[in-house]
Amino acid sequence: MNKFLKYTLIAIFVLALLAAVTWVMKSNSKPLELYKTETATKENIINKVVATGKVIPEDEIEIKPQISGIIEEIYLEEGVKVKAGDLIAKIKVVPNEQSMNQAGGRVKNAQLALNNTKIEYDRNKILFDKGVISSQDFNSLQLQYNQAKQELGNAQADYQIIRKGSAGGSSTANTNIRATVSGTILEIPVKEGDQVIQSNNFNDGTTIATIADLSKMIFEGKVDEAEVGKLKIGMPLNITMGAVQDQELKAKLKFIAPKGTEDQGAVQFKIEGDIDMKDDFLIRAGYSANAAIVLEQKDSVLAVKEALLQFDTKTEKPYVEVLKGEDEFEKRDVEIGVSDGIFVEILSGITKEDKIKVWNKTVKDEKED
Repeated sequence: MNKFLKYTLIAIFVLALLAAVTWVMKSNSKPLELYKTETATKENIINKVVATGKVIPEDEIEIKPQISGIIEEIYLEEGVKVKAGDLIAKIKVVPNEQSMNQAGGRVKNAQLALNNTKIEYDRNKILFDKGVISSQDFNSLQLQYNQAKQELGNAQADYQIIRKGSAGGSSTANTNIRATVSGTILEIPVKEGDQVIQSNNFNDGTTIATIADLSKMIFEGKVDEAEVGKLKIGMPLNITMGAVQDQELKAKLKFIAPKGTEDQGAVQFKIEGDIDMKDDFLIRAGYSANAAIVLEQKDSVLAVKEALLQFDTKTEKPYVEVLKGEDEFEKRDVEIGVSDGIFVEILSGITKEDKIKVWNKTVKDEKED
C-alpha cells in the first residue's frame, strides 16, 4: 500500500511538471505585445489660446470732493443708475481755525481800506461837482473806491467759502457731491460721518463714489509670453464667465501690452477686448472670465490623435507606424498641420484606411479594459 501511494505521488508530480513545461513553451511562442490600431478621422480642429482675467467697465470714474470736511448725508445707494449732475452726497465743512482767522482779518482790512477810500471819494466828489478838480483826478479816486469795494466783496466771499464751503449756497456749492457722468454707482466706500479730503495737486482726495457705464464692458486678462506673439489686434474672443456658465459673449481684441510683467516666474502680457453686449443680459463689474482666442481653425480635415505620433530622435520629424501584416508595422513619415492638443491635422503620409499603431497597449491592458 505504501509503494502504491509512493508511485502515485511520483506520477502526479511528473504530470504536473510536464503541464507546466508545456504552458511555458506555449506562452513563449506568443508575441509579448499585441498592439491596438486606430485610423485617421475627419475632425474640426481649432487652435486657440485661453487667457484668464475678468470683465470690467471700459471706464470707471471716481467722484472726489472739492473741499475737505465730514460726510453729512448720502442720498443714493450702490447699484443705482444716475445721470450727470445728480446729487450723491453732501459734505459738512469743518473750517480750519487758522484759515478762518486769516480770512476774517482780510475782511477787516478790506473794510478799513474801503472806509478810508470812501471818505476821500466823497470829499473829492463835492470838489468835482464845484469844478475845483479835474475829471481825470476824480476818475482816479473813483477807480480806487470801486477797487476797494471789490476787494471787500472778495474777502467776504473767501471767508464764507472757508466757513460754509460756498459763497452763496447755490446748487453748485462745493459741499454738494454730484455725479459727473451718467452710469451706475458701483461703489460708495464712505459712510455718513466719515472725514474726507479734497482733491488737489498734492493729494488724490477721498473717493466718494465710483461710477461706470455697464453697457460698455471690456475683457481684461493676461497671456503667456509663448502665446502673445501669435496674437493680432482684431482677433475674435469667446468670453465665458464663471458666474454665468450658460452665457458666452463675443469680443474683439483691441489691446496687447507692449511690456510684460513677471508673475510667479512666468512673463505675462496684458490684453483687452471690447465685448459685444447683449441688451437682455446684465454683466456685473468684476466677473472672473476666460477668453478663448482662436488662432487657426480648420473644418472636416484628416486628423489623428496626437498620442499616435512619434518623433525621430535625429531629425525630430513626426511619423507613425502603420500595420502591414499580423502584428507587423512599418514606419511612415507624415506631414502635420494645425493642432488643438488632442487631434492634429495630417497633410500627407497616410490615408483614412491605414491602421495606425496605438502605443503602450498590451494584452494585459486589453483584459483590464
